[in-house]
Amino acid sequence: MSVEDRILILALRGRDAVVLDQLIARQGHDAAVCTDARMLAHELGDGAGAALITEESLIGADRAPLESWLAAQEPWSDFPFILLATKRAGQRPAEAMRVLQVLGNVVVLERPVHGETLASAINASLRVRRRQYEARSRLLALQSAEERLTNLNATLEARIVERTHELSRANNQLLQEVSERERVQAALVQSQKMEAVGQLTGGIAHDFNNLLTVITGNLDLIRRVAANERVDRYAGFASHAAERASKLTHQLLAFSRTQQLTLTSVAINDLVDNMTDLLDRTIGPQIERRRVLDPQAPFVVADAHQLELAVLNLAINARDAMPDGGILTIATSMSSSAPEGLAPGRYGVISVTDTGTGIPTEIMSKVFDPFFTTKPVGKGTGLGLSQVFGISRQSGGTVQIDSNEGQGTTVRIWLPIASTEIHETEVVAARPLLADGASARALVIDDDDAVRRFIVEALELFGYDVGEAASGHDGLAMLRAAPPDLLIVDFAMAGMNGLEVAAAARALSPTLPIVLATGYADTDETADPAVVNTTLRKPFKIDDLSRAVRVALNAPEVVGPDA
Repeated sequence: MSVEDRILILALRGRDAVVLDQLIARQGHDAAVCTDARMLAHELGDGAGAALITEESLIGADRAPLESWLAAQEPWSDFPFILLATKRAGQRPAEAMRVLQVLGNVVVLERPVHGETLASAINASLRVRRRQYEARSRLLALQSAEERLTNLNATLEARIVERTHELSRANNQLLQEVSERERVQAALVQSQKMEAVGQLTGGIAHDFNNLLTVITGNLDLIRRVAANERVDRYAGFASHAAERASKLTHQLLAFSRTQQLTLTSVAINDLVDNMTDLLDRTIGPQIERRRVLDPQAPFVVADAHQLELAVLNLAINARDAMPDGGILTIATSMSSSAPEGLAPGRYGVISVTDTGTGIPTEIMSKVFDPFFTTKPVGKGTGLGLSQVFGISRQSGGTVQIDSNEGQGTTVRIWLPIASTEIHETEVVAARPLLADGASARALVIDDDDAVRRFIVEALELFGYDVGEAASGHDGLAMLRAAPPDLLIVDFAMAGMNGLEVAAAARALSPTLPIVLATGYADTDETADPAVVNTTLRKPFKIDDLSRAVRVALNAPEVVGPDA
């Protein structure tokens, strides 16, 4: 039997649908049971001969899809409905009358209905529908005959139409090319914008690192020379605050850097712990923050800075998904079952969960696409999740996302477990750093007066006779006049940058130990180890300076963590 002859049933109360289905089957007709009005509209689109509906199934239901289908019927169609209504005394309710108006061609049978009466109504509805199909066939036949006649009598017109179609296709192709060019141009503009933002962010972080170098360095000097316990305590408080500020600048630098990932062994519990201050300031007080750290969480293979950036991106997305507040949960765990796409093995997992708006199902497949964002213009770049995906894939892991619209989202970063753990970094003992006795001489080149003054004071504390210059040209002139035993040069300077100064100094004095001080994140990628002995990251303390000088002099004095 054709699908156009079947009877659709919408009866949502009790066993009504089952009973009606059995009755229709006994009459020799095919039936399909619908679970709601939306499914009824969908099945009508596939074809049917009549629909049998109980009145209460439509009252209060979402009838919009059904009304849309009825309004869009072809001129030959007036679909028949049989409505099983509740027997009432007096006038029907307004909602029931609206249902009748919506259905149009409807036969109303008040319950209880005798089986023969219902069977007769069904057969009558099917006869009406078949006559409509016959009218359709005649109409189509007339249309086909008219088209053939038109084609026979309008050869010239057909050629004109064909030519018009060719022009239309050419025009459509041109419009597509223009649209594609605009899309590529927009992507280029967005990429340039992100590059500019990265450069701006790196520049701001560099300048801020200079300030922090002066603050932390001089606080370190104060604590070394202060004889007053209260002064030492106050300086310690300030040093702690400066270290927290330094951590924020490291996050800015991680955003702006472009180098390849430096994969090391990272303790994910420690990483989440160390991000507490940053997340507190970024997320704000309206979001409740929770941490669920698995004590068995492993060391994983990752770039620590980039992994922090990934977690930060996910936390910001979670915050934006909870404009009226909610709960943000960051958890760690270990799993022995690898998700699809990863090799079998054990993995460490960092999950970020929010109780926000969730992600619609229809866009779930696009959330990791670069530049895709659901945020308003100016509120998001569309790069956050794509960066998270790229970082996890480069680290040998993957990302999974689960979301229920209106209930929240969970994003999990899967990372392979590291074969060895990170041990506490060895530190260099702080002691006078004389290369050739008390007469050793150092030269400091930095265009920031405060940073340069701190480095000079620290080196003098080590026992060096220190010369200083505010530019690369002045420093090279001093180096030619009196070659030093050690050169410390800043990277970002006007005129000649630190790498150019170091290369010129290396040409003048091939064995000169050179330390490059920098507040940027990616200088290691550009610094030639044949020119620069070591890089000193800003902000730094006296012990950091001591360590860098020893590396440059190739005379390390190292003590273990238990010393």
